[in-house]
Amino acid sequence: MYAVRRWSVRHARGLEIFYSAFERVFVGLHPLWNAIGYERLEKPVAVVEKVVKGFLFDCQMCGQCALSSTGMSCSMNCPKNIRNGPCGGVRANGNCEVKPEMKCVWVEAFAGSERMVEGKKAIRVVQIAVDRRLEGKSSWLKVAREKNAEAKP
Repeated sequence: MYAVRRWSVRHARGLEIFYSAFERVFVGLHPLWNAIGYERLEKPVAVVEKVVKGFLFDCQMCGQCALSSTGMSCSMNCPKNIRNGPCGGVRANGNCEVKPEMKCVWVEAFAGSERMVEGKKAIRVVQIAVDRRLEGKSSWLKVAREKNAEAKP
């Protein structure tokens, strides 16, 4: 998984383009999701999301995905769960102080964000603290709900 996670960061621009298109389609399907019922969709969509994002990003399914803001590097892979930048313990070689064999999630995040168009700005946006009640829930459905709520006058 670690090798795929690093691949995803190296290919952050392509993944940004793909996710932008995927999000437009997924959000556009809101009438269908609404007709079926978001609650009924939660489990099956979360399973698919966990498989896809788990493989590509070693996603921890926090329910508040920030991959597009963190250079396609899941900040929840930080052993300290730091969500807004590296801690003071990043080693000189860019590795984690807690897991010395692992590149710091935030070193990867900054590298990935530099490859992205929107990522260069997005990484500077402060992320809210993780709401543990959302763990295991689909962030895709959350985005669809929120974007459609914003669109309504």
